Amino acid sequence: MEMQTPVRWSLKVSAETDVELRTYLAQQGLRKGDLSKFVEQAVRRDIFARTLDEVHAQNHTTDPAAIEAAVAQALAADRTARTKPAR
Repeated sequence: MEMQTPVRWSLKVSAETDVELRTYLAQQGLRKGDLSKFVEQAVRRDIFARTLDEVHAQNHTTDPAAIEAAVAQALAADRTARTKPAR
């Protein structure tokens, strides 16, 4: 995923984390500019994981069959909307 308009962040991490991350990136053959890509990917993964956890918590008492039915209904509606000819 390509960054659109980059925004500069100022971050503070422990010296240990800095050394570990830079060592890891160097072992992978990555360069200095790849630090930003690594951080962006890590943040996106964490947000996705937290969102999944929230959805699981919200739906933990919902019948799985009801969730499957709702997903199937939404997919069918989307497919129908995509296959209608444009006017």
